[in-house]
Amino acid sequence: MGFQEHGNGELGLSGIPLGAKNKYRRMGSDHTEDYHDGLDQYHQEHRSKSTRKYVLACAVFASLNNVLLGYDVGVMSGAVIFIKEDLKISEVKEEFLVGILSIVSLLGSLGGGRTSDAIGRKWTMGLAAIIFQTGALIMTLAPSFAVLMIGRLLAGVGIGFGVMIAPIYIAEISPNITRGSLTTFPEIFINLGILLGYVSNYAFSGLSPHINWRIMLAVGVLPSVFIGFALFIIPESPRWLVMRNRVEEARSVLSKTNDNDQEVEERLAEIQQAAGLANSSKQPVWRELLFPSPALRRMLITGFGIQCFQQISGIDATVYYSPEIFKAAGIEDNSKLLAATVAVGITKTAFIVIAIILIDKLGRKPLLYVSTIGMTLSLLMIGITLALFGQGSLAIALAILFVCANVAFFSVGLGPVCWVLTSEIFPLRVRAQASAVGAVGNRVCSGLVAMSFLSVSRAITVAGTFFLFAAISSLAVVFVYSLVPETKGKSLEQIELLFQNEQATIQGREMELGDVEQLVQNKTNSTVQID
Repeated sequence: MGFQEHGNGELGLSGIPLGAKNKYRRMGSDHTEDYHDGLDQYHQEHRSKSTRKYVLACAVFASLNNVLLGYDVGVMSGAVIFIKEDLKISEVKEEFLVGILSIVSLLGSLGGGRTSDAIGRKWTMGLAAIIFQTGALIMTLAPSFAVLMIGRLLAGVGIGFGVMIAPIYIAEISPNITRGSLTTFPEIFINLGILLGYVSNYAFSGLSPHINWRIMLAVGVLPSVFIGFALFIIPESPRWLVMRNRVEEARSVLSKTNDNDQEVEERLAEIQQAAGLANSSKQPVWRELLFPSPALRRMLITGFGIQCFQQISGIDATVYYSPEIFKAAGIEDNSKLLAATVAVGITKTAFIVIAIILIDKLGRKPLLYVSTIGMTLSLLMIGITLALFGQGSLAIALAILFVCANVAFFSVGLGPVCWVLTSEIFPLRVRAQASAVGAVGNRVCSGLVAMSFLSVSRAITVAGTFFLFAAISSLAVVFVYSLVPETKGKSLEQIELLFQNEQATIQGREMELGDVEQLVQNKTNSTVQID
């Protein structure tokens, strides 16, 4: 048997160079590792896609209650025309009918905070749908103004529950990187509801005045059916579950809403730490809100202030009374008035897409700057149009243009970002009830504007009213610059620490994400050492 020499002179018994088999074995090993790496990458991508779809579905279903609010705002702007004709109500009663829903909804918002802490975020949304559905049915069948008001009161309470809880639920269930865009969903569905209300007004306006407004209001019951279905699909908030010591259930939910196991454990550790601090607090939540620490006081000023500015800048007056604005510009036919409002609804709904795309890329504050500055200019131009051009085709065209511009700028920033901020800036132990306080401010301001618009416009003209709204909107720009921090990309627990850095907040600086993460790490380490 002969030996063959190869290259380096080292021969095997079979004539194969020594080490060649090892080389082939190494090649096979490399291929195996590449295969496993590719398989892991495939599973990770598959999990990421599944996670995104799941969180998106949760955000959509949780936002359905907000369709009810939007639909009521949109449909009442047209239905009240026919309610006045059918039930023979005065202008004062008209203002009361339109505005009382926002005032009464504060009861739902206040009760929603405690209710969601007691029975959970998910079932609070279900309770909101049931209350609203009852109110909507009573309004549909109302034989008189008094019965109509009873239904309106119930609908307001239901809306208060729903408006408050949806952003909190979405913020608590969403990954950090997409929380901003997902928490805009309630505002999207409000806009979608407004658009559907406008379309309903136009579609049924040709029927008898005794029938058409009842059908318009009855259509608002339909979203409640989908909400009932949604409750059997969406999970409970993981942060609420941790507060109730249901940690394994919280881990299960987080595993469906985060891309990898390491992130699940990190988020769970942060939530447990925040929940531990919450449970260690000896003060009742209401006492903390009445006598807040400096950090919580800044949170409350920011949250309550941005909610109030959202409404006192006149958006609900623009939406509820857009027919009155267009009538002041020269449109007289009811069908044409309602058709013009459809254009407003389409604009308001379409432009919120910009907020969805940019809120997690540009951040909250840039969108708020664009929104408040744009709204100020639009409101000013509405006032100038109605004051200088009187009635006519030019006044009508400009009025429609600037009303659409106003709602467009609102949808880009102040509309959705307001709810995003108030759902993410408060500590876990007071989040639901502190957010409820902000929602109360929002609903009270909305009600005051809706209930006074006609009276104020009679006193200082419609144009003068919009000059007033423009002045208030300009103050919102200053408020955003002075008191609203940037929260893009930070976890809810990191945002809490952001407000606790008193010196940085006072000097108007914003902590970098790395600094916040270091603070989280330091607090975690100190907690471990104490234990």
